[in-house]
Amino acid sequence: MTTNLFDFFKRTLILVAVAVTPVLIWYLFGVVLMAFGAIILAMLLCLGAHPIERWLRLPQWAALILSGLIIMAVILGTAYLFGSYISSQFQDVMQRTASASADIEKSLNGTATGRFMLQHLSSGNLSLTEVLPSLLKVSTTFIEAVIIMLISGAYLAAQPRLYRTGVIWLFPPRHHARVAEIYDGVGEALRLWLLGQLIEMLVIGALSTFVVWLIGVPSPLALGLIAGIGEFIPYLGPILAAIPAVLVALTKSPETALWTLLAYLVIHQIEGNMVAPLIQRRMVAIPPAVMLLGIVAITYLFGPVAIIFAAPIAVVIFAGVNLIYVRDTLHEKTALTKKIS
Repeated sequence: MTTNLFDFFKRTLILVAVAVTPVLIWYLFGVVLMAFGAIILAMLLCLGAHPIERWLRLPQWAALILSGLIIMAVILGTAYLFGSYISSQFQDVMQRTASASADIEKSLNGTATGRFMLQHLSSGNLSLTEVLPSLLKVSTTFIEAVIIMLISGAYLAAQPRLYRTGVIWLFPPRHHARVAEIYDGVGEALRLWLLGQLIEMLVIGALSTFVVWLIGVPSPLALGLIAGIGEFIPYLGPILAAIPAVLVALTKSPETALWTLLAYLVIHQIEGNMVAPLIQRRMVAIPPAVMLLGIVAITYLFGPVAIIFAAPIAVVIFAGVNLIYVRDTLHEKTALTKKIS
């Protein structure tokens, strides 16, 4: 009788936990975003540590410390050499985008259709002169979140087995081997996706900087940096990154803005048809529609802030569905399992 009662309470608690988990995710999604940020930072540290560990024959802890120091040295060195230059360029970009937005708003006010559009934008608390500059502002909450992600990421990178074991222990012993395999598979998929995105960010950032400098657009380094960072958000990021470039070019002349728009279109055609396919031969390839709809769905559900890590969340969901449902339930071979096996 006692055993049956215990089993009943155990099953009830499991059912309640399953029911409550989506609600907790909804209300604590900010924590989920910080967790993904910490995981990505840990993976960056590990990506740098693996070649150091292999080439210099160092223990893992020493390789991680050296990897962190190298990353920090690159960031601080770049800030020291180009910090004031990049800062002034960002200020210039903000001023020019605000000026161009104000000019566009003034032009729209001159037509009935434009006034209709502005009224609807205003009703949604959206101002053309405030949207882009507000994207570059850093809040105290954001700084706190970054500090938490940095500390958590360092702990994750230092003791990955501890957290892996903790996740595995959440499941019955008979499922431990299977959970470990799925955990490793999802982790490898996320690692490969991150490596591919870093390569694309570097390529697109450098190419965009060169092209806007060639066209004669002001602040090419800042615009190239924005384009590179925008690549972290597949499909939507490049569009968002092109907006300030076109607005800054518009402050020079309409022709410069047109050439800039064409240049960004060509760059991302090259990326989509040449750079990305070459990278995805070795990385995890996710169907474009799946990735785009995943990003939109996550952003729509949890707000604009979620777009920062919507792509890696979509990667984890895609990998999990492939490994847990397509492979294990339907017993079908998937492209993902070929990539990571």
